[in-house]
Amino acid sequence: MPKNNKTKTGAKRKVIVPIAIFALLFLGIGVGMGYFKKNLYTVMKVPDFELTDQNNKKITNKDMLGKVYLVEFFFSRCPTICPVMNRNMRFIEDEVNNPEFGIISISIDPENDTPAALKDHAKSVGAKSPDWHFLTGDRDYIGKLADQFNIYVGDKEDDSESLNHSGMIALVDKEGNIRCRYNKDKMPILYYSGLNYEDPEGKTPKLTGKYHPDREILIEDIKKLLK
Repeated sequence: MPKNNKTKTGAKRKVIVPIAIFALLFLGIGVGMGYFKKNLYTVMKVPDFELTDQNNKKITNKDMLGKVYLVEFFFSRCPTICPVMNRNMRFIEDEVNNPEFGIISISIDPENDTPAALKDHAKSVGAKSPDWHFLTGDRDYIGKLADQFNIYVGDKEDDSESLNHSGMIALVDKEGNIRCRYNKDKMPILYYSGLNYEDPEGKTPKLTGKYHPDREILIEDIKKLLK
């Protein structure tokens, strides 16, 4: 009989050990998935910048330390994606509604976007926060700054490209780091889209699209950084 008990005990152990291994494996996968959902990737330090806002005030990246903020490139006369991006920014401004949140909108058409013109534009957009800065300055400087952000802005010397720009937005934390979430394949997305889409997955941009998938996740991620 003792021999049989030992055999039964050994059999139980053989069953329990694989179960425990699988349980640990699933636990590890769960913890890993939780990490990618809760944590944001650090892309890089925000490039240094110094430009003039709609109130004719110099604004630098150092002025924005201690705030979570977004950075976009646009121009006030843009008839296509800029109004869409500005509307999405306004929506985010209302949804976040936090004094530690700001927006930096950098014009790629400084010749026309003077501080006075940007002040009018800020009013037309309905910007409320004193920390939503519409910035202007030297075009060459702004082009180089866009390159440092890795956000596309057309070449100033190319008439057909000079006012082209990306609809991507950078998210910056209180310490001055560009941050982003991970996609479903656990890869950092780097930047967020400020555009509208005709599909909920955000595959086909459309100016009149009713879906804004990145706007929603951007609000979530801003709130994470404000905690």
